[in-house]
Amino acid sequence: MAQQDTVEPTRRDFLYIATGAMGAVGAAALAWPFIDQMNPDASALSLASIEVDISAIEEGQEIKVMWRGKPVFIRNRSAKEVEEANAVAISDLPDQNARNANLAADAQATDANRGVEGREALIVMVGVCTHLGCIPLGQSGDFGGWFCPCHGSHYDTAGRIRKGPAPENLLIPPFEFTSDNVIQIG
Repeated sequence: MAQQDTVEPTRRDFLYIATGAMGAVGAAALAWPFIDQMNPDASALSLASIEVDISAIEEGQEIKVMWRGKPVFIRNRSAKEVEEANAVAISDLPDQNARNANLAADAQATDANRGVEGREALIVMVGVCTHLGCIPLGQSGDFGGWFCPCHGSHYDTAGRIRKGPAPENLLIPPFEFTSDNVIQIG
């Protein structure tokens, strides 16, 4: 008969395993506060989505709401503003992408892709200049849309960059209609 190569575990083996397990538990307990502090706080989570009643926005008027700490411009454009935005050739735009979170990333920056389907006069945009994060002024600039006075970026009535250092169009946040006159942003 062959002699068995099994060795009975010793007390030292048990101490190595127990020490290693306690070290792993201790490291996890030490790391948890650092990992947990990276989660958003309650105030940020409460702003993850907001509902806005747009029924009171008359033609040519704009409101500003705050979403995730950023201003969002909601404008009910006039027929003239929509017409001006539709007249712009895509090839004339510095940024030809719609930058609309509700569409595919490669959607063109047509007025229809920047506005709201079925309500072409309505436009919803994050009101932060894509150059250095300034807040553009409404109904200003060379194209009658938004103008960032800090560095001279001009946006048209569809929020598309037309002139200046800003590299991208104003962003369209994710939103949807929850009723005929209420939109949920986020």
